[in-house]
Amino acid sequence: MNTAVTHACDTHLADRSPRFERVAVSCVFGNPRDLRSWSGAPANVSNAMERLGVTVEAIHPKLGKMAKLGVALRDMLSGYGRPISSEQVLRSLRARRRMAHEVARQADALGVRHVLHTGTLDLPACDLVRGTRHYLYCDHSWALARRHHVHASRFTGKALEAFEATEREALAGLSHIFTFGAYVRDNLIAHYGLPADRVTAVGSGMGAIEPWFGPKDFSRPALLFVAKHLFQAKGGTLLLQAFAEARRHRPDLKLTIVGDERSRAFLDGQPGVELRAHLPWMELQNLYRQSTLLVQPMLNDPWGQVYLEAMVSRTPVMGLYRNGLPELVDGGRHGFLVDRAEPAALAEAILSALSEPRRLESMASAAQRHVIGSYSWDRVAEQIVFS
Repeated sequence: MNTAVTHACDTHLADRSPRFERVAVSCVFGNPRDLRSWSGAPANVSNAMERLGVTVEAIHPKLGKMAKLGVALRDMLSGYGRPISSEQVLRSLRARRRMAHEVARQADALGVRHVLHTGTLDLPACDLVRGTRHYLYCDHSWALARRHHVHASRFTGKALEAFEATEREALAGLSHIFTFGAYVRDNLIAHYGLPADRVTAVGSGMGAIEPWFGPKDFSRPALLFVAKHLFQAKGGTLLLQAFAEARRHRPDLKLTIVGDERSRAFLDGQPGVELRAHLPWMELQNLYRQSTLLVQPMLNDPWGQVYLEAMVSRTPVMGLYRNGLPELVDGGRHGFLVDRAEPAALAEAILSALSEPRRLESMASAAQRHVIGSYSWDRVAEQIVFS
C-alpha cells in the first residue's frame, strides 16, 4: 500500500470512534495468540486489531480432565446419552457455564470490560451486570452445524434439544456478533431471531501462505487434500473412494494427502496416493503451488481456510455444495461445487475438471484475484473495531 492510500485509510478510520480501545480475545481451543489455535483466526484478528491501535489481551479458558468427566457423567444421568466426542461435552450447558465463569474471572483480573469470543463454547456471558460487554466472532451456528453433523443421528433427542437451547442462551446478551460468512449471518437472523443490526458478516483473512504468480502446468493431474486432523470429517474417506474410481479412467492421477500419521490407516496402500505427514510450512506452501486441483469434500466444515490457501496459490478448489464454500467461490465462478457427497459424483467432477487445463488455468487466476481482493485480516479487524 502506498503512502497516499495509507494516509487515506488513516483519515477514514479517524472519522469514526472505535467500538473499544482495549479488548480481551477468548479462545477455548488454545492460546488465542498462538497461530495453531482455531486455524490461527484469533491470533490473526488480534494482530490486525493491534495494528489499528487496539490493546489486545488473551484469555484461554480451560476445562480440566476431571471437570470434563464430571460434566459427561451428570449429562448421562440427565438423559443426554454417552458422550460420542469431546465436542459433545463442550457443547453442554454445564461445560459452557464453567468456561464462561473462567472468562469472567480472567477478564476481571485483567481489568478488561470488552471480550471478543471466538466461538460460543465459552458463552453465555455471566458478568453482564458488571458492565462487561461481550462480542462474538463465529464461523457457524449449531443450527447450521447440525445439518451435516457426522454424529447428529447418534445424539439423543434430548441432547439435540439441549444443544439448540444452549446455543440460544449463548447468543443472548451479546453486544454484537461478527460472522465469517453471510450465510451464517442470515441463519442467526432467520433461525435465532437476532436483530439484523446486531449481526455483521466480516469474512476472514488468509493464513501465512504467500501468493504464487510463477509458472504452473495445469495439464499435470496432481490432486491435493489437506487435513491435519479429522480425516473422515474433512472428506478424506469420500475422496479416497472417488479417487479410486476416477483413476480407473485416468491411471496417471496422483493424490497427495497432507495429514498426520493417523491418516495412514485409511490409505491401505491405495495406488497413486502419497501421505505427507508433519510437513514444514514451506513444503506445504510448495505443495499448494505444485498441485493442479485441491479436492477437499469437507462434510461439515463451516468455512475452510484451506480453500483460501489453495486459491491464493493459484490452485483451483473442489468441494461439496454446502456451508461456506459456495460463498468462498462465488457460487462456482472460482471453484468447483459437487452437489452430492457420493464417490461417483466426486469422481465425475474430478475427471471433468482435469479434462480442461485451460479452464483450470483461467479459473485459478480469477480465484487468486478474488481472494487477494476480498479476504484480509486487516479488513476483518476494521469492521469489528469500527462498524
